[in-house]
Amino acid sequence: MLQLLTFLVEKLSLLSHLKLFESSWLDGEEQEPPAQRGPPPPPRRGDLLEVPRTMFTHYGIYLGDNKVAHLIPDIFLVLTNDQKLIGSVISNKRLILGCIYKCATVRVDSLEDFAYGANILVNRMDKVMRAQAFPNEDVAKRAESRIGATPYSLLWNNCEHFVTYCRYGNAASRQTETFCECLKSLIRDQRSVIITGLLGIISIVYFGMAPSTTLPTIFIPFTLWMAG
Repeated sequence: MLQLLTFLVEKLSLLSHLKLFESSWLDGEEQEPPAQRGPPPPPRRGDLLEVPRTMFTHYGIYLGDNKVAHLIPDIFLVLTNDQKLIGSVISNKRLILGCIYKCATVRVDSLEDFAYGANILVNRMDKVMRAQAFPNEDVAKRAESRIGATPYSLLWNNCEHFVTYCRYGNAASRQTETFCECLKSLIRDQRSVIITGLLGIISIVYFGMAPSTTLPTIFIPFTLWMAG
């Protein structure tokens, strides 16, 4: 029992320090220099912008004239054809529901709507990406060519994939890689087998012996054991 409690504390601690889906491109890199006094210089057309949102970092490509192209999930694409509603600012709740339904669009919003009240960081990925960034005008044109509805995948086609494709020619997402590494560490830890087995036994005791309780109790711990 002590080992199980230790296991849970370790994983909860890990998740509390890992902002889910937050980019860690700069892990181990040089720290940002102290902020200079005065307002930061305005972004240039083709710059890669990033802002923190509730559980992740959101990315976009600056198009100039206070406009940003970004891939963002949107549940309104499923619920309505009203372009006025669809064109309104996407809230976090609307975004998360869009993730669940896997519907998204590459859209153009104002810089303020894209930031959603957060501070904007510019071109941080340039320091760590192996590929050299394209000229800014080419980046902006690549982003503009992708505007419109697009399938969404949290792991394979998210906002970070969009901006890295536009700026470096190679769609990649460090947020996805970080999440998968965390998930693999949970699966590989054999204490996960014990915990899922105990939870299965508890469900059998509480709900009774039935296929809906017995089969998961057998197959989930077995699958985790084989994967580990």
